[in-house]
Amino acid sequence: MPELPEVETVRRGLAPAMEGGRIVSMRQNRPDLRFPFPDNFSDRLTGRRIERLDRRAKYILLELDDGAVLASHLGMSGSWRVEPVEGNEAIPGNFHHERSKDGRHDHLIMDLEGPGGRHRIIYNDPRRFGYMFLSDVERLAAHPMMAGLGVEPTGNALNADYLAARFAGRQVPVKAALLDQGVIAGLGNIYVCEALWRARISPRRKAATLVDRRGKAVARLENLVAAIRQVIAEAIEAGGSSLRDHRLTDGSLGYFQHSFNAYGRTGEPCRHDGCGKPVRRIVQSGRSTFYCPSCQK
Repeated sequence: MPELPEVETVRRGLAPAMEGGRIVSMRQNRPDLRFPFPDNFSDRLTGRRIERLDRRAKYILLELDDGAVLASHLGMSGSWRVEPVEGNEAIPGNFHHERSKDGRHDHLIMDLEGPGGRHRIIYNDPRRFGYMFLSDVERLAAHPMMAGLGVEPTGNALNADYLAARFAGRQVPVKAALLDQGVIAGLGNIYVCEALWRARISPRRKAATLVDRRGKAVARLENLVAAIRQVIAEAIEAGGSSLRDHRLTDGSLGYFQHSFNAYGRTGEPCRHDGCGKPVRRIVQSGRSTFYCPSCQK
């Protein structure tokens, strides 16, 4: 599943073509994805202007001129792409690998007209695990799909004091605590593995051990917060990690996977200076975890 850096990269790629654009036509090629599309979906969006694109956790948010928000979750294999219309060749993206575009899986097609010209925006999803919903902007945070989400890993709300308050007394492994979307929204398996490696913290360590008796963050938790921020920022800059189905809006690949220090490197030497011991793979809560038992304690 695309993680937060991939979703943020897609948002940034879509913004130049979509922000300020009016939806002049829209076609649905099926009634549902993971869940049914909203009632009268095409009629409700046709003619609306997209004021801005935002992101919350792994949702791309299209804020419309009537106060509604279209939220899009990519699921396992969903993707948005921008195609030229009437000779417009402004296709966003920083990479240039050709992408396979199977029209059988183009489930939603929007034609936009705006400051940047005309664009065709297509949602493609072979597995159909993605979904979309509409909400009024003032009710979005309370929507069942959004309620209870934790802080963003890119914002100032994520700090050591915040995590200390949520880790205190928790006897679950720190990796499980970090994957709790009610603690940090949008942080997924890949980047948790990478952040724990950078902070030299074992994924098996109990979350409570990163908090002292007064409920304050220990130095390791301070380091972990810095590592989370750093790895997310670097992944966004690199265009995300193109594992399996993820592609950018121009069909190209993200390159952060070439910078993995732990994830997927089973048996390879640890890259921490002076270590070199093999990276190990274990399974936690049904998910693969990659770490160095020698220097992650």
